[in-house]
Amino acid sequence: MLSKGVAEKTRELRKLRGEELQGLDMEELMKLEKLLDGKLRRVVKTKDDKILKETDALKNKEAQLMEENARLRQETVDIAHGETNALPQGHSSLSITNYCISVHPPQGCNSFDTSLKLGLPFSN
Repeated sequence: MLSKGVAEKTRELRKLRGEELQGLDMEELMKLEKLLDGKLRRVVKTKDDKILKETDALKNKEAQLMEENARLRQETVDIAHGETNALPQGHSSLSITNYCISVHPPQGCNSFDTSLKLGLPFSN
């Protein structure tokens, strides 16, 4: 009796895998199609939910990065205008000046280096 149940479940599993479909009549094929369709809908829904969660997380990250970018731009403008209290802690005015010049090249300069060059603070 137990082996008969195992054999039946094995047959059902093969049907779900798409194996041994030749012996099925139209009604059995329709049942199998309906069963698979329901399972596929659950898979698609789960996938869609994950995509939405990832999209929301990326939008939040984008907003955070945009805020950080705006803050850093403002710091750069403040530093370029000589507001020394805007210097990040541990950075010399020379290293920040190098950064400002590389980000905002002088007028008429067609090529410029956008790298950030920060040095160690001067020790007196």
